[in-house]
Amino acid sequence: MSRLPDLHYDHMTAEQQRVHDEIAAGPRGTVVGPLKVWLHSPRLADCAQKLGAYARFHSSLPPALSELAILVTAATWQADFEWHAHAELARKAGISEAVIGAIRRREKPALEDAKSRAVYAVSRELHRTRAISDETYAAAEKALGQAGLVDLVGVLGYYTLVSMTLNAFKVPTPDGSKPFAD
Repeated sequence: MSRLPDLHYDHMTAEQQRVHDEIAAGPRGTVVGPLKVWLHSPRLADCAQKLGAYARFHSSLPPALSELAILVTAATWQADFEWHAHAELARKAGISEAVIGAIRRREKPALEDAKSRAVYAVSRELHRTRAISDETYAAAEKALGQAGLVDLVGVLGYYTLVSMTLNAFKVPTPDGSKPFAD
């Protein structure tokens, strides 16, 4: 059970309702997970959901690369809700079960293309060391371009905020699963 109660729409402030409605009318179509938590601070919710909409739906990274970065972030933070939501999105984006499983176990996956290898390397290295080596940076810039690399760091930062929110407020998965319990 989450540490914060769900806000009932009829009991929300006008600002909370406005942000709720904007999220629900957007590409997500629903208000779940960290978005529910953020509604307790509607100004944060408003800013964070807009950044999230960009990171998830409008960045220069194609869905498979974005989902790869999100999975590395979810595994790093052991964020069950985030993993639950994005493992399925990763499958739909074409990421194999072998790669998804390796990332969940925090093992290095076998990735076939330079862009995927660059996304994984930057994601893993930045989460682990809080920096990117010159070698990793050069390979990522070559594979993704400057805008792609900037968008990748944005995706990682946003989903770190998501993971921290989910873990701090103990937001459960919709089905009660705990992907990182083992």
